[in-house]
Amino acid sequence: MKTLFVLILFVSLNVDLRAHADTTSATTQTEINKEIVNGFYQDLWFTNNTDNYAEYVAEEYVVHDIGDRKNSIEPAVEQKNIADFFWKHTTNRRISVDFQIADGDLVATRYNVAWEPNTLLGRLMAGKGDMPIINVMRIEDGKIVEFWNHRHDIDSRMSRLPLILRGFAFGLLIALIPTFIAFRQRRTVKNLRAKLEMEHEI
Repeated sequence: MKTLFVLILFVSLNVDLRAHADTTSATTQTEINKEIVNGFYQDLWFTNNTDNYAEYVAEEYVVHDIGDRKNSIEPAVEQKNIADFFWKHTTNRRISVDFQIADGDLVATRYNVAWEPNTLLGRLMAGKGDMPIINVMRIEDGKIVEFWNHRHDIDSRMSRLPLILRGFAFGLLIALIPTFIAFRQRRTVKNLRAKLEMEHEI
């Protein structure tokens, strides 16, 4: 009886130790994933060390964004290109992280970024902005393999520019309609005048 009790106690203790080890391992991996994401932000966005992009981003990743970047596959260097654009065309960048949550292979970060343009292209594309952003990144084999971008950019220049261009094109089309009608009327009047002159000569 005593031997059976010891055996049951040993099995229970072994199960508890394994469960604790699994929990510790999962917690450790979650912290590692957060370190990868924080390193990505630190090198590409907090400091201008964009050449380190390959340390954090897989050779190809999936991005969930708007427009052409919706559920698309991009090379890792695209993250460097995006960051380089902001470093080149904006100044007075201020970034503050509000909170970060990790669950399994996912890391979600909510932060706020503000900037001012310092080039003409920066003024046209980005303008002056102050934008809250939520990024969700999925980590696999120590690299970021998937991005979800959620930007509150409804008031930003980048968001308004397509609307401005479409509005300009629509306004131009409306302005050209009377011109087209007048041109057609002029041709009609000209043809009618020529016809009347021919009849008069006959």
